[in-house]
Amino acid sequence: MSFPPHFFWGTSTAAAQIETAGDHPWRGVKALDGEVFVRTADHELRRSEDAAYIARLGAVYRCGVDWSRLQLAPMAPFEPEVVSEYQTFFADLRSRGVRLMFVLHHFCHPNWLEAAGGWASDRVVPWYLNYTEQCIAHFGTYAGWWNTFNEPNVFVLNAYLLGNFPPFARGRYSVANRALDRMGRAHDSAYALIKTAFPSAQVGISLNTAVFEGANLLGQPVAAFMRWWFLRRAARPFEQCDFWGLSYYAHVLFDPFPIDVVARPGAVAKTGLPHDDMWLYKPEGLGDMLRLFYRRYGKPVIVTENGICTDDPQRRIQSLRDYLSVCLSALDDGVDLRGYLHWSTFDNFEWHLGPGFRFGLVRVERDTMQRVWTEAASFYSEIVQTNSLAR
Repeated sequence: MSFPPHFFWGTSTAAAQIETAGDHPWRGVKALDGEVFVRTADHELRRSEDAAYIARLGAVYRCGVDWSRLQLAPMAPFEPEVVSEYQTFFADLRSRGVRLMFVLHHFCHPNWLEAAGGWASDRVVPWYLNYTEQCIAHFGTYAGWWNTFNEPNVFVLNAYLLGNFPPFARGRYSVANRALDRMGRAHDSAYALIKTAFPSAQVGISLNTAVFEGANLLGQPVAAFMRWWFLRRAARPFEQCDFWGLSYYAHVLFDPFPIDVVARPGAVAKTGLPHDDMWLYKPEGLGDMLRLFYRRYGKPVIVTENGICTDDPQRRIQSLRDYLSVCLSALDDGVDLRGYLHWSTFDNFEWHLGPGFRFGLVRVERDTMQRVWTEAASFYSEIVQTNSLAR
């Protein structure tokens, strides 16, 4: 059960979820599990230690930086000491044989950008592009791949429709669509900037994918709308890309409301379907999404995020077996799948839900921030080293 010779492996994180919160809108948010979004996983204090773990888990590390620490005002030059901090970390990774997939925007931006209207305002596009230019100048030599945006569909859904992410707006459908299109324009310009500076770099986004189905007659039209809006409408502004980065975690049923473990555990139990600590669990859905995007766009695909919410390393190991078997099947079907990046390297602060929702191959003890190498990390490290999944 071997993968292609040039298939690459690694893990993913987001700076905001593992670094102590800077001056950004997530700072001070009280999460569902009662924790306050300030101290996350102390990554900025443990970069060398963390680099050693990252290198054991693949040759590609998908990550970003804290924009709010780097740039204190629109169009301002980056703070030299923060640039140096990140460059030292990225150079350490490179010395260990790890290259970056650099994520420019991962659900988080400075408070000064949010105060100007966030992605609901046209003012932010030139600011984002100036930030992009400075990231290219300071960090571009470390990156072989770029995501201009992480999961713009999840971001606008939660920021402007569901009210889970800053600015916590609800029901603003037209604003959500305008924000998607605005991010798409920013993506196109950022794509050109990156390709001009580094022509061989591969540039795309990460789009979240899921299997949406109706649990009854009331749920079927909702599921159909989500399949269209989440997987096609939200992808439309980002079609200028070298690859499609795809995230996959969830099977979502509607009755007509979404059935998930966090909000409706009783409804999940009634389905009798497998699930993790957040969503219904359907690994074959990842294969459906890989085939869908490859056939629709004819461009390479990369699994930029995939994992399971659990505190049990054995369940995480089984999920890796399940998901990677699905990846092998997609490859056998002719899908040009280039690599797999597991979410996540470390337990982190799961946005509005909190650190009690665990995804890490490396466990982070919340009281001490001590890192613990798990059996799941050993299992994944063996896959990385052998480029194969044991039968």
